[in-house]
Amino acid sequence: MTKYVASGNIQVAQQLYDFVNNEVLAGLNVSEENFWAGFDDLIHTFMPENERLLAERARLQKALNQWHIEHKNNFDMESYKSFLQEIGYLEPKVEDFSVTTANVDEEITSQAGPQLVVPLSNARYALNAANARWGSLYDALYGTDVIGDEDGAQAGREYNPKRGAKVIAFAKKFLDDAVPLSNASHAVVTKYEIVNDVLQVTLVNGQKTELVEPLKLKAFVGEKSSPTAILLVNNGMHIEIQIDGQHPIGKDDPANVKDVYLESALSTIMDCEDSVAAVDAEDKVEIYRNWLGLMKGDLSTVIQKAGKTITRSLNADRKYTTVDGSELVVPARSLMFIRNVGHLMTNSAILTADGKEVPEGIIDGVITSLIAIHNNASNVTYRNSNYGSVYIVKPKMHGSEEAAFANRLFNAIEDLLGLDRYTLKIGLMDEERRTSLNLKACIYQLRERIGFINTGFLDRTGDEMHTSMEAGVMIRKNEMKQTTWLAAYEASNVAVGIDCGLPGHAQIGKGMWAMPDRMADMLEQKIAHPRAGANTAWVPSPTAATLHATHYHQLNVEEVQKKVDAKKEYRDAILQIPITKTVDWTAEEIQQELDNNAQGILGYVVRWIDQSVGCSKVPDINDVGLMEDRATLRISSQHITNWLHHGVCSKEQVMETMKRMAKVVDEQNAGDGLYRPMATDYNDSIAFAAACDLVFKGIDQPNGYTEPILHERRLEAKKKYKSAVGAGN
Repeated sequence: MTKYVASGNIQVAQQLYDFVNNEVLAGLNVSEENFWAGFDDLIHTFMPENERLLAERARLQKALNQWHIEHKNNFDMESYKSFLQEIGYLEPKVEDFSVTTANVDEEITSQAGPQLVVPLSNARYALNAANARWGSLYDALYGTDVIGDEDGAQAGREYNPKRGAKVIAFAKKFLDDAVPLSNASHAVVTKYEIVNDVLQVTLVNGQKTELVEPLKLKAFVGEKSSPTAILLVNNGMHIEIQIDGQHPIGKDDPANVKDVYLESALSTIMDCEDSVAAVDAEDKVEIYRNWLGLMKGDLSTVIQKAGKTITRSLNADRKYTTVDGSELVVPARSLMFIRNVGHLMTNSAILTADGKEVPEGIIDGVITSLIAIHNNASNVTYRNSNYGSVYIVKPKMHGSEEAAFANRLFNAIEDLLGLDRYTLKIGLMDEERRTSLNLKACIYQLRERIGFINTGFLDRTGDEMHTSMEAGVMIRKNEMKQTTWLAAYEASNVAVGIDCGLPGHAQIGKGMWAMPDRMADMLEQKIAHPRAGANTAWVPSPTAATLHATHYHQLNVEEVQKKVDAKKEYRDAILQIPITKTVDWTAEEIQQELDNNAQGILGYVVRWIDQSVGCSKVPDINDVGLMEDRATLRISSQHITNWLHHGVCSKEQVMETMKRMAKVVDEQNAGDGLYRPMATDYNDSIAFAAACDLVFKGIDQPNGYTEPILHERRLEAKKKYKSAVGAGN
């Protein structure tokens, strides 16, 4: 049983209370008494409005369901739009304005590059992501399928010179494109040096040349006549050519180049939401403690690698010498955002006096902001923001009223903690249909503190399906990527962001590449994100960040954004509902879709429920590893729910599919010593029950969200498995 400490009109779980008092408040100019009293007042001010906003979501969904039932056979778009306006789903258009967000770091305002998202519950992952600001292009190429195995270039336990030669050729071609030399290639350079304040290179034929654009030289390390590193810049992104004639790679290179390092993950979202499994005070404190370590700069973790014990901590900044002899310090860590939870869930970490759970988004907002104050201390090891700003991503908000609520909540948190107004910047996730349709109005409510907008295919499609559940049968999941509404949604996000003046103030982002083992495909396809005018996009690993960084050298996103038609209207296209009027799939195709969805659901849920893993590489039905979080779960569960609701499949067929796919997932996880098989006893598996709930109860879940069921079942599992351990099992 959780122990609680009474504090005014709230009850705080002992673990959280002690953590805040003993670890977070220590060293801050915030008194324990004033903090808890103010937190109490804030909760009771905002909790009723939070509940009202959730009731409004339910009201709108009920109205939508009824309208679609009544108009299933006589749907008319103009009537539909009029109805949406009448019920407040479509909001009045907003007059033109420009955001005024100030004190924003250059990783947001002037640089364009990759963004990582990482579960904050895992300290090692968090440190890896924070340190992914720089990455080896040689390593990223050598260890992935970007370099083919042809002609004996396979990767193995030992270094393969043939594969290495392909890597080096790729990297030199990259340099030729990003920082070209006059009438020469970096592949035929024998020496790099600084002469008369410019980069001069000697070629294999003895001739000398320079950069086509000399100002792309930023700085160097070592002596001008024999530098050990050359720092270059292109499209605002840094490149470091590393030189070492004694290195195993450098000694065989004509110019003794041992590696090419790229500025990679400019920013990282430290996630408290979709990629974690946090259901109580115990889980929340683990996450908050890692955030505290990042903000104080002292987070570390010990890992075993190649038989050695390694302590991993935050990287120190990189130092160079400019051509005039002054020191240049370049950041070595990603700019860190923190993603709080949305408005939906409550958490038992804090209760009201009468025992009601407090909204988790309110708890996150206060605690993560309080922790972030440490980063502005005079003795902090590594400062995250040069302006003292705190970047909080706020997901799953529906419409401008909820955005306005978040803004007022942030005002109150700043007042509680003694922070200047708009210290807390907000990242608006455009992942719900009502936000997409009213995006400009949402941004308007956040115009003084907006720091980020972002699209996401999975959550957005999950909400698309749930919102129009009664409209008809949804098309197959993979067909969604070619729909009118999705293309319009993605284009609208960029256009509206530019129209509202986000460039120079806030990021315009795109979603995740979900296949971490398919980097060749990513390198080919993900350039579409900067090409669309997005100045950041999500990647699943530090390696992927380094490879995706090459796209921002190919395109100048600032110039791309200038060519976007920011006034184009996309609302009618976004309103196109992705249903089919004729179900003409074969029985085999229907079963294939069910198998794919069910396997994905089970593969993710079993780790969430049994092992508290909120994000991991989960093999799909074809054993292709996919990075999955709750957004993946939402789309898959809502898709089966829709087909079940409209009679495309039967409950018996779905249950048979779930049981058969549970066996597949059990086999895929056979090598995991912590794994609990589902198929040995379906009735005893809480994970299997949770997966079934998500489908069979999916139509009743608020906005199709998976959190209520996952949290309930995870709490059940924690209780059951702790009891089993206590009983000697």
